[in-house]
Amino acid sequence: MSDPKLTALIGQGVNTVRLSYPDLHGIARGKEYPVQYFDHLVGDGAAHCEAIMTVDLQHNVVAGFEHGFQDIVARPDASTLVRIPWDPEVAWCIADLERMDGSPYGVDPRGVLKRAVAEYTAENLVPVVGPELEFYLCEPDPSEPRGYRRYVNNHSHVYTVGAVADPRGVLRRMLHACAELGLGAYAANHEFGRSQYEINLRHTDALNAADRAFLFKTTVKEMAAIDGLLATFIGKPWNDDEGSGFHLHLSLANRRGKNLLVDPKGEEGLSELTYHFLAGLLEHGPALMAFFNPTTNAYRRIHEEALVPTLVSWGHDNRLTMARVPRERGPATRVELRVGDGASNPYLATAAALFAGMDGIRRKLEPPPPMAGLIYELPEAETAVPLPRTFDAALEALDADDLLKDAMGEELVGTFLTIKGAELDRARKFVTDWEFAEYTHHL
Repeated sequence: MSDPKLTALIGQGVNTVRLSYPDLHGIARGKEYPVQYFDHLVGDGAAHCEAIMTVDLQHNVVAGFEHGFQDIVARPDASTLVRIPWDPEVAWCIADLERMDGSPYGVDPRGVLKRAVAEYTAENLVPVVGPELEFYLCEPDPSEPRGYRRYVNNHSHVYTVGAVADPRGVLRRMLHACAELGLGAYAANHEFGRSQYEINLRHTDALNAADRAFLFKTTVKEMAAIDGLLATFIGKPWNDDEGSGFHLHLSLANRRGKNLLVDPKGEEGLSELTYHFLAGLLEHGPALMAFFNPTTNAYRRIHEEALVPTLVSWGHDNRLTMARVPRERGPATRVELRVGDGASNPYLATAAALFAGMDGIRRKLEPPPPMAGLIYELPEAETAVPLPRTFDAALEALDADDLLKDAMGEELVGTFLTIKGAELDRARKFVTDWEFAEYTHHL
C-alpha cells in the first residue's frame, strides 16, 4: 500500500475500504473494496453510473436522460480514511466525483462546497462551521399505522441521560463511535421530543465540518439499524412532538486562525465583516430554504410556536430569528443560521450559506437593525420578508435567485430542482390519512 495511513490501518486488521459520497439528498452512496484495490482507486478512480445522482427517494430516475447516463468517477480522498469502530475490518473513505475526462462533476455536493471554500480562500478567509443536528429513534411496531413507535415514549426527558432516557444504551454507543471516528463528538443527550436525541460536534473548517456531518448522519442511521431501530433526521416525524433542526454555526477566520467576526471597537463587539456576511445570508434567505429544508415534511415544523424562524431576520441571542448572533465574543464569536431541517444535505446547505455570505461581503451589504424579543409582535414584522412556508415556494425562491443558482452551478441546481419537483408532484397527488379522516364521514 502506498498510502501510509491505510498501511497503518491494515496493521490494525482492516481488510476492506468503504468508498462513500453524498448524493443530492445527502444519502451515502458507494461501494466496498478489498484494501489491495485502493492504489488503483486513487490512480484511476471507480466508475459509477451517474443515474445514482438523479434518483428520487422512491427509486425513480427523474433526470439525466440527455446524457444517456454516462459514467462518473468516484476518486477517494485518502485524508478521510478512518476505521469504522463497529466494523473494525472496514475503513471509511469519502470520495470526490469527476467526469471521465477528469473534470469536476457539476452535481457533486462535496465539489460545490470546495468551490465555495475556494472563494473565501481567495479573500484570505477561512470559513469555520459547527453543525448541530437532532434526530429521532424509532422502533418497528406492526401494530402502529406507520409501522413504527418511539424508542422511548415518556414526556420530559429533555437533558436527561442514562437508562431512563436510553434504555438500551444506543445513544452512548453512538457517542463513542462518533468520537472514535474523529467526528468531534463531545456530548450527547435526550432532546425535547420523546425519543429525540442530539450528539454535539465541534466546529472546524467548512469542508471538514460537512464531511463530519455527512458521516455523523450515516453513522447514526447505521448504528440504529444494527440495534433494530430506525434513526430519522426529518424535521417532523410525529404530529404530536417537536421538530428536528439543523443549526449551522458560522464564523470566519484568517489563515492563522484568528476569528475575524469580532471587533472590540465595533458595534456590539462585531466587525464590519460580520454585518456584511449577515446581510448576505438575509439577502438570499428565501432561496437558502430549498437547500436547508429540502422536503415537504420540513415545512410542517415551520411555524411561530416551534422556535423555527419564519421571517428573514437576525438578532442578538434570539432563537426566533433566522440568523442568531450569540453573545459570546472572542474566539466564540459566530452567526447561527437557524433555518435548517435535519434532512438537509450538509454539503449543499453549507455551500449555499457560504455563497450567500460572500455576496454580502463583496457587495458590502448592510443588514437591517436586529430584532429583539418576541419578534412577531414588533412593527418590523409587518414589513419583514417572510421565509417560504411550503416546499414549492422554497423551490420557486431558489429558481428566482440568479446569484445563488450561478454560484451553486447550473447543472447541480437544475438537477436538484428536477428531482425535488418530481418529489413535490408526487406529494401533491397523494391522499393522506388526515384528508381521509377529516372529510370522508362529512362530505
